[in-house]
Amino acid sequence: MSITLQRSAAISPPARTARERLGDFLPRIVLAPSFAAVLVFVYGFIIFTGYLSFTDSKILPSFDFVGWKNYVRLWSLPNWWIALENLAIFASLYIVICTAIGLGLAILLDQKIRGEGVLRPIYLYPMAISFIVTGTAWKWFLDPGIGIERIVRLWGWSDFTFDWIKDTQMAIYCVVIAAVWQSSGFVMAMFLAGLRGIDNEIIKAAQIDGATNFKLYKRIIIPMLRPAFLSAFVVLAHLAIKSYDLVIALTNGGPGRATELPATFMYSYTFTRNSMGIGAASAVIMLMMIASVIIPYIYAEVGGGNRGR
Repeated sequence: MSITLQRSAAISPPARTARERLGDFLPRIVLAPSFAAVLVFVYGFIIFTGYLSFTDSKILPSFDFVGWKNYVRLWSLPNWWIALENLAIFASLYIVICTAIGLGLAILLDQKIRGEGVLRPIYLYPMAISFIVTGTAWKWFLDPGIGIERIVRLWGWSDFTFDWIKDTQMAIYCVVIAAVWQSSGFVMAMFLAGLRGIDNEIIKAAQIDGATNFKLYKRIIIPMLRPAFLSAFVVLAHLAIKSYDLVIALTNGGPGRATELPATFMYSYTFTRNSMGIGAASAVIMLMMIASVIIPYIYAEVGGGNRGR
């Protein structure tokens, strides 16, 4: 019996000191305030917004439950449908053009051209600027009184006209131009990282088999960039759905409602039209839009990957 006790004592781990136990809990202690802040000010307010969407809230939050009344009224508002139509135009052009330009720039830089170290930060620089600054700068650039139209006319082309930002049919494309300018460099960085991660042996084998550069990119390299395409789509779709500050700085939702988006609609009805319940309902719809993009992506990256293993 004594021998057994001695053996169990010999193989049992030594007692942990208080300092070692503190070292284990220190990361949790450091992260606890941030975790609590995110829990309250992100997820807590998401839940509170969802609750407000079912109440008769006006200027201030109300706790008079009205069920689905705000959602029914929301989908009957012409302004909401205008915002959704503008979002469809903006998001589709924004995603497609950013992806095309980003992929083209990434392929260009992947050729090991001279000056890559200078060009790469130039392309990435716009992403470091806030959307408010981008919107303000492009507003000056596109304004007929002080921007492109005035400059070209001063050069002698007195009949030149470029007043898209004042045109109800073309103003949404001004938002697309500014957004593409800001985000294309970020997409380029994503594709460039994907290109640099492709095994060179695969490319060399295809070149030995006689594949031209066009076929090499079409059949081998671009299909292998599928994860980068998916990541770019998720990021750009998320940015498009929640676009607010760029629109406010560039066009303020105008002219008329030509550049109204769900985010500007939500702010307008919540804080200027004193319809907090409808504004909260539109915010919940926007959350569902973003979730419909992000959740399948997370499942593909996590759930699908684990299933494949």
